[in-house]
Amino acid sequence: MCSSDLGGRRTRDTNAMASLLRTGAVRARDALMQRARVFGAGSARGMSGETVPVFVNGEEHNVPKGVTVLQACEQAGVDVPRFCYHQRLSIAGNCRMCLVEVEKSPKPVASCAMPVMPNMNIKTTTPLVKKAREGVMEFLLINHPLDCPICDQGGECELQDQSLIYGSDRSRFTEYKRAVEDKELGPLVKTVMTRCIHCTRCVRFATEVAGVQDLGVTGRGGMAEIGTYVSKLLTSELSGNVIDLCPVGALTSKPFAFTARAWELRTAESIDVTDGLGSNIRVDTRGTEVMRIVPRLHEGVNEEWISDKARFSYDGLKRQRLDTPMVRDDHGKLKPATWAAALEAVASKLKETDPAAVKAVAGKLSDAESIVALKDLMNGIGAGNTAAEGMEGVSADARSAYLFNSNIVGVEDADVVLLIGTDPRVEAPVLNARLRRANVAGGAHVASIGPHGDLTYPVEKLGESASAVEALASGKHAFAAKLKEAKNPLVIVGASLLRRPDRDALLKQIHAMCDETGVVNPAEGWNGFNVLHDAGGTVAALDLGFVPSTSAASTPTKDVSLVFSLGAESFDAPESAFVVYQGHHGDAGAARANVILPGAAYTEKYGTYVNTEGRAQRAMPAVTPHGQAREDWKILRALSECVGAPLPYDTLKGVRSRLADIAPHFAKTDEVEPALWLNGATYAHVPKSSAKVDDKVPMASSVENFYMTDAITRASATMAKCTKAKAAM
Repeated sequence: MCSSDLGGRRTRDTNAMASLLRTGAVRARDALMQRARVFGAGSARGMSGETVPVFVNGEEHNVPKGVTVLQACEQAGVDVPRFCYHQRLSIAGNCRMCLVEVEKSPKPVASCAMPVMPNMNIKTTTPLVKKAREGVMEFLLINHPLDCPICDQGGECELQDQSLIYGSDRSRFTEYKRAVEDKELGPLVKTVMTRCIHCTRCVRFATEVAGVQDLGVTGRGGMAEIGTYVSKLLTSELSGNVIDLCPVGALTSKPFAFTARAWELRTAESIDVTDGLGSNIRVDTRGTEVMRIVPRLHEGVNEEWISDKARFSYDGLKRQRLDTPMVRDDHGKLKPATWAAALEAVASKLKETDPAAVKAVAGKLSDAESIVALKDLMNGIGAGNTAAEGMEGVSADARSAYLFNSNIVGVEDADVVLLIGTDPRVEAPVLNARLRRANVAGGAHVASIGPHGDLTYPVEKLGESASAVEALASGKHAFAAKLKEAKNPLVIVGASLLRRPDRDALLKQIHAMCDETGVVNPAEGWNGFNVLHDAGGTVAALDLGFVPSTSAASTPTKDVSLVFSLGAESFDAPESAFVVYQGHHGDAGAARANVILPGAAYTEKYGTYVNTEGRAQRAMPAVTPHGQAREDWKILRALSECVGAPLPYDTLKGVRSRLADIAPHFAKTDEVEPALWLNGATYAHVPKSSAKVDDKVPMASSVENFYMTDAITRASATMAKCTKAKAAM
């Protein structure tokens, strides 16, 4: 319950209770200061090195020129309370909680909106400041309901924390509190608008970051309300981030509502695998169940945002799970089996099958540990036909040919951007927010080849067919001159282009264009050729050389008699092929399987994932695998024993040592190692006679439905609701 509504009862507290409150206040203040200091990382980009002297509570500090008084105080280690201010949003100055005293100023000033001046004397602990903060808090709590015990924000509420530290111990308000009708924003965000304090963080996020005009403020004063003007759903793929931004319980998670309290949850740091960005996430669990997923701060990848798919698809982790080994009997029915029987069935089939007729496919959600174990197993039995799901035929010889070479943060440095066969809004919404920032704030000119919807920023359409790429490569298109004139030009190629039959011809032309127009300029240290992958396991598979060997590359599909699917849902194989499916969900791949080996999902195992820019990141297990499921590399290690070609490692440390031996960047977690550009030599083998593109194949995005892209999201009831709501708009 908010402290200012406790009234005079607090005066009757015992000394022990007072001590407890003081301890809670200290902890809350420390948490607030930790959150507040995030601004330093987010605001440092583009800030000049010039500093000015200021005095904060009598101590002199040098702060960057142009920062606000609030930022200067934070740099000095002094906490200033706030509600409306957020380091990644524009300044609103609504709440007035950040009032401080500035020498020679006739009244307290809003520190979030006041820029520092040389030798400014700032005071944050004076009686005037204390009185001002208590008055603001009293006004904020006038209409706030006394429903803290049933509010999902309880334990994580900034209003609770700040009222305890800075509020008064009584309230003078004796009238009826106002009530506001709740808004229907869709299946993801729950509203209790009576709790709203009109900080407008959600409005500014939707407008500035997400780029949608969904939320706004109507009315003034006590009649002000935040809503959608007309009844509509939130249309952004980033809408769930307003839950984290809301400092009170006005906007909360609808799927998480009334399921758990914050202090009941255990946390584990993990990596999102639902797209290729590698967003840093925190998985909150209770017992053996994942209760929610929230973002972790990472300036180089996702900042502090995640997509709705990453945040809300966790309910798919407990539906349609494979939790016991299964073997298809003589009648064509999958029957439960013991691990020994299932492994022996796979081993005997591998032994009797010609290695040339064996094919292994690594799924889109696979971790690097399981991929390298499968590769070593295939090498041990002499099978060289390996491929990453959706990347069959893609060369892994030159790392720069399949990476996001400019790095994710490099997007903000671009002045001209060309999108080819990609829709970043649905393939990587967080990256699209950076592109929007580059366009709106940085003035970057964005053009596109291929059909797409609203990207939330202006885009020049250059065509919808592959012929536009030919025109650019030959220099006939006017946009080629813009690329050549740009200081930091950027080309982003979608994953769908790597799955086209004329892939090599297109990429040869794009590489030549990049060299010709200066998109790749090694002398200036700029490589603007980027591939945007749409899944978390693709880059690791390519880095590990999970591609067909020279001899296996020419093996026709009809000659494949055994397929080992490591979570892959789609693969080329004859209907008569014996299929071994090792994965965690009963999706399309499991439906074709003769033997099912239940594996662990990404929240249930130690795993290394490489994002689209080549950054290796590690995930920690949040819960134990379902039923009899096991970590994938352990299953493959056991299978290798049954086959008679045991893998040379039996610990996680041993597997990761093997990873580092193959590709040293696996040992450098959370680092991006620049890839060597071969100046067009990557596709020099493609003859001119076959370097023709197919105009009949559309330049489409690899993602048809943002909410359902893999086995986990397709099993999610929440994602199904989102799909239905989107279709009804």
